[in-house]
Amino acid sequence: MKQLANDNEKTFEEERLSRRRFLKNSGIAVGGLAVGGVVGSVIPWRTKDHPAEQVKHKNQKNPNQALMFLSKDEFATTQAAVERIFPKDDNGPGAADLGVAYFIDHQLAGSYGFNARDYMEPPFFHGEKEQGYQGRLKRREIYRIGLRELQNYSQQKYKKKFTDLDAKQQDQVLSDFEQDKANISTISASGFFAMLRSITLEGLYSDPLYGGNINMDGWRMRNYPGDQMKYVDIIEKGFQKIEPQSLNDHM
Repeated sequence: MKQLANDNEKTFEEERLSRRRFLKNSGIAVGGLAVGGVVGSVIPWRTKDHPAEQVKHKNQKNPNQALMFLSKDEFATTQAAVERIFPKDDNGPGAADLGVAYFIDHQLAGSYGFNARDYMEPPFFHGEKEQGYQGRLKRREIYRIGLRELQNYSQQKYKKKFTDLDAKQQDQVLSDFEQDKANISTISASGFFAMLRSITLEGLYSDPLYGGNINMDGWRMRNYPGDQMKYVDIIEKGFQKIEPQSLNDHM
């Protein structure tokens, strides 16, 4: 019986070593301790990209920066307008560098642009300013009309497209819209400016997942920590300056 037990133990050990040798030689390992361990040295798990791959990734465009609603001309006008509302300065990047125009484009393509959560049935009455917008046009329609009128007013005032004006002239056009000095039809000039300004600020400080606030630099300018999952490790250390995190960091 003792000899039989020894023989069984020997057979089991040989099978174990044989199985281990097979995994090591064939490079087959899935999960568990095999990865990064004895077998991990055989399997080509790549921890760092090859230099050529690094260049490829570096030059790869951000898939979140793709137009979903605006035309290229409308996007260029939006880019110029939001940059004047929140221009680049010594404190940090402006709205253009922070991708605000992409944020706006994505919002207009979605439920925000379709007024999905608003009651949009008639009758329509002219409301007071504090009541907000009262009308049949969706935000995406208002925005598209507003961009067109911005260009028309620029042509009327300066004989140039809005995107071809210098910064001072662009500021004047936007100021005329804000104060309802621009005589436009269909929509309210000040109403369009208010919507543009509001969504610009949203794009500056939204999570980068939605297209704006690229690299969380909008948050950094405000020392805002973003979407932190916990503060347990620093809660007893007093005020701390920490790197912001986005929703993408938790995926």
